[in-house]
Amino acid sequence: MGIEPPGSYYLIKMVRRKELFRTTLVALVCLLLIALYQKNPSPLIRSRPATFQAIQIEDDQPLEEHSLKEVIINAQRSRLRKELYDFKFPSNRPLANFAMEDGGQPIRTIIFSTWRSGSTFLGDVLNALPGNYYHYEPLMDYGIIQIRGPPDADSALTRLKSLLNCDYTNLYKYIEYATTHNNLLRHNKRLWAHCEADHDICWDREFLNQFCRLFPFQSVKTVRLRLKLAEALLEVKSLNVKVILLIRDPRGTLQSRKHRDWCPGEPDCDQPNYLCSDMVSDYSAAIRLKELYPSRFRALRYEDICLNPYEIAEEVFNFIGITLHPQVITMLVKS
Repeated sequence: MGIEPPGSYYLIKMVRRKELFRTTLVALVCLLLIALYQKNPSPLIRSRPATFQAIQIEDDQPLEEHSLKEVIINAQRSRLRKELYDFKFPSNRPLANFAMEDGGQPIRTIIFSTWRSGSTFLGDVLNALPGNYYHYEPLMDYGIIQIRGPPDADSALTRLKSLLNCDYTNLYKYIEYATTHNNLLRHNKRLWAHCEADHDICWDREFLNQFCRLFPFQSVKTVRLRLKLAEALLEVKSLNVKVILLIRDPRGTLQSRKHRDWCPGEPDCDQPNYLCSDMVSDYSAAIRLKELYPSRFRALRYEDICLNPYEIAEEVFNFIGITLHPQVITMLVKS
């Protein structure tokens, strides 16, 4: 055996102590960093809304490589493909034929009605359909008025055409109103899910253009535009829109309006003669539209929906050109 050099025992012991100290120090630093991270997450992740984080995890997309808008758009596109995987589109055509982002044309439907006539319920029936993008009361900022012609008809129709084409580019007044009146977008549940996490993204017109163009179904409901103006929409061949007139017994309509604080004192809302005059005008317009566009216009009575909701819902979707979806039936069961 060799002879160990003098002092080597103490040297080895000192080295081992240094290694143990270094290891302990590294472990303490790691534990401290973990504790700090849990208390204060990375600024990159902390600055993202919860919705963004959920989508990022679901789609396995690194936060650094995608903006919030890109992640939402990609996730929604993927979700639509899953939800509509076996959906029976007209003529068995694929989803891409109905998505504007792919150059397709969506199935568009507009509900014309007046206040307290059941339009919110019918709008929700259409919105229960997977893949539907809902433009709820897009003329809300015009106030408690009926648009029968000039001076508001042109701007109102221009707005509807823009929305049906998913073009928010010049809708400054509409977006400005939405920033202080959440009800304008809240009924569009597929959009509002992201607005709740980050309101700013829903005032972003570029994002709205892209998001809207993903959806194969576009629906609108309005209570401020009289039916005779619908012809200006029906005659636009590229829209291929279908129009539903929803009417209700005026006695029930007026009785319901009495219990709304926004109606009394507004002539277009609380005066029976105005309501009856509008109904006569709508009746005349309905006869004309039925003759000109028999496959793209129909009238419904609110009372019939109440008495036979499933039967009427099936008729509505047959009119639109698609079969009644199970999610619509589920919505009716819960209503």
